[in-house]
Amino acid sequence: MIAAPSQTGNVRPTPFGPGYASMFAPEKLTVGVYFPIESFSGPAPSMLHQVELAQQAERLGFAALWARDVPLNDPNFGDLGQIYDPFVWLATIAARTNTIALATGAVILPLHHPIDTAKAAASLDHLSGGRFVFGVASGDRPVEYPAYGREAGQRGELFRDAFDYVEALLTERFPVHASAHYGQLTGGGDLVPKPLASRLPVLVTGRSQQALDWIAQRSDGWITYPRDLRKQALVAAQWRETLDRVDAGFKPLAQSLYLDLTEDPDAAPRPIHLGYRLGRRRLADLLDELRAQGINHVALNLKFSQRPVADVLDEVGRDVLPHFSIGGTQ
Repeated sequence: MIAAPSQTGNVRPTPFGPGYASMFAPEKLTVGVYFPIESFSGPAPSMLHQVELAQQAERLGFAALWARDVPLNDPNFGDLGQIYDPFVWLATIAARTNTIALATGAVILPLHHPIDTAKAAASLDHLSGGRFVFGVASGDRPVEYPAYGREAGQRGELFRDAFDYVEALLTERFPVHASAHYGQLTGGGDLVPKPLASRLPVLVTGRSQQALDWIAQRSDGWITYPRDLRKQALVAAQWRETLDRVDAGFKPLAQSLYLDLTEDPDAAPRPIHLGYRLGRRRLADLLDELRAQGINHVALNLKFSQRPVADVLDEVGRDVLPHFSIGGTQ
């Protein structure tokens, strides 16, 4: 296998719970899967058998289950994700699973009040036994900002403001915090519950209208988008260089990947929307190359699968995942 660029320099103990620990480690790559775990055309999935498929993914050794925040149906902008509110949905899944990490990819911070967001995040962390990993973003669907009475042109500022407010609520007792857009904390009230561990891991999706230095300093990891291998290698190198420059230590890099797994295990990769149609051996090669570049987690999206998704999960779990886990043989 290809040697990965070293991520062991300046590695510091993490203050996070078991969800983060099962997903991320230096020089390792793990694999998760996005809800809905089904193939579908059009905006809306059926959401049939999702609990059973989530349990199957956990049994097979997938590291995480991911849910998206899609408040409104925008017919001009892709699909609706898992349809349900991500916190409500992941709490439902938490009650029916035991060890698999639960992640948002991602909650649109500027569109929700920070108190409500922090309350939901900390509650899910408790209800899942510390398995929650909190992915956040600034959002980019045209219908959302006007519907919430927000200015899309301010989404970078709104994101930072909401991020700061949520962080204060999750990490401080009776915080005093002044927000330009969401109100004031005067120290007379406190958020309960607080996260189980000393910090709830927060990952920023894309740039979220922020400088990469800011993301490296303030977040606990970065979720980027899939690209061809050459371009992704440059992005991963830029992330490592930024972490080194701001002396941030190890912080993971994750990405999504649309997957259509073929019957032929040796089928060469053919590009599809934000991913590939390929065989399982070529998938293992692709994941190994991404690991070598410095990617720490790949979340599969099976929307375009031409095979039953339960069969795809089984094949990936049996033949691919043993090489890609925190305790695996990569």
